[in-house]
Amino acid sequence: MNTSALRAALEQAALTERPLNPVYSPLSALGRKQLTPFDLLGQSMSTMAPATCMVFIALWMSTFTVGGAGLVAIVGATFVMTLVAFCIRQFTRRLAASGSLYSFVAHGLGKRATLTAAAVLLVGYVGVSISVLSNAGANLVKVADVSGLHLGTGSVTIASVLVAVVVVSIAIRGVRFASRTILVIEICTLVLITTLLMRAPVELDMANTSTNAPIGFVLFLAMQTVLSLAGFESAAFFGPEARTPLRSVTRTLLVSPLLVGALYVFAGWAGMTGHAGTLLNAYFGGVDSGASLLLVMAVNIGVCSSWIASTLGFAQAGSRLLFSMSIEKIVPSFLDRVHPRFRTPWAAVTLFVGVSLFGSLWHNPDHAPDNYDVVIEIALVLGYTMVSIAALRFLGRISEHTLWTRMCGLCAAAAGSGLLVFAVVDTARSGAWAYIAWFVALGASGTIWHLFLRWFRPESIDAIGVFDSVETADLLPGSAELEMSAAGKPVLAPPRHGR
Repeated sequence: MNTSALRAALEQAALTERPLNPVYSPLSALGRKQLTPFDLLGQSMSTMAPATCMVFIALWMSTFTVGGAGLVAIVGATFVMTLVAFCIRQFTRRLAASGSLYSFVAHGLGKRATLTAAAVLLVGYVGVSISVLSNAGANLVKVADVSGLHLGTGSVTIASVLVAVVVVSIAIRGVRFASRTILVIEICTLVLITTLLMRAPVELDMANTSTNAPIGFVLFLAMQTVLSLAGFESAAFFGPEARTPLRSVTRTLLVSPLLVGALYVFAGWAGMTGHAGTLLNAYFGGVDSGASLLLVMAVNIGVCSSWIASTLGFAQAGSRLLFSMSIEKIVPSFLDRVHPRFRTPWAAVTLFVGVSLFGSLWHNPDHAPDNYDVVIEIALVLGYTMVSIAALRFLGRISEHTLWTRMCGLCAAAAGSGLLVFAVVDTARSGAWAYIAWFVALGASGTIWHLFLRWFRPESIDAIGVFDSVETADLLPGSAELEMSAAGKPVLAPPRHGR
């Protein structure tokens, strides 16, 4: 090591005055280098809500006579989502952004496609948030009923409002506190659920369930697995806030779908072989199924906690998405307001949870949510397919493709496109044309949004694709300087000596 050169650089830095007008990252308001890999894993786990999803996967595999085909669908969906994770990895190893897939698509595809990805993510994240918030309120009332507190009419609405207030308070308090709380809750619930799924086979004390989804059950199960894994990429929203974003975010993205997907395969096996009987009887049948009151309470509290944690996870991820788009001025600028102490986008958090709460008033978790889920699944699959194609284009543009990256990108894009085609064909066969219209509307959303921006806010189109960048404070004084280019981007310039 050339110590003389290092010593000279340090001496030069000591004699160099700090610039009067330092350059900051456009995302510096969120607070940089504060989240550990532990925190990022908690965020990814929360949005997936693996504990609750394991219960329902076990239920479907227990009550539908599809045998190994259902298990193959779960394994296949997990494999495809892992391929998507490898595609997203190509972006997270090179840049950190608070817009996640939306920002990544901006660096691989055109502006219209980026706006389509924005619309798809908003629909998907808000849609799932409405569902989990509604279920959290309903489960909270169910816990009260099991404990002997029989609440009156309107209790689910009141419970949902209570959950929303708690979620907003915690999300504004800070992502580090929230993610660690989430991870502890999810781990405790997963230990309970996994232990119950390992019990000896017990006869299921409930009638067979049915689905009114306009698609076949195996395809429905595959898309439900995708929906259950949705949000694994939410750690990427916190790249600017992570201590080592290019490494820790990438590792979290690769580990989380594999880990949770393995849990879903295990839950499917337990449901298919009868090992899920104890868990399902306790959760769906209560004490009337012969389960003890203590077990029924434990299962319901665990599932309810997982629903609440998922609501919190989506609030944090969705607020970062809105914040990023607000920085770029493609949504109202008030959403970029950050809490002066906690450095959290409080305006975006409040709006996101408020919209979710409003939507939850019409979402009834007691009725089969199959049709609603298909609508959200189409949006999410479209988003994952777009980022897979964007990864192929991005690596091709920077000439960093390998055989492995091409294979992963092509397989993920083909699998996502195939899943969408099968969904469209199945819905058309069943006469559910509204779903096809919905798919067409999502596909056209970017073009319509781009046209609107070109008329009313053309400067925002050029600003799309903001990511975390180096700041003046990151540079050794005297080594280089940061200046703002004509496009408003920070660029490195040679140091000015003799000042």
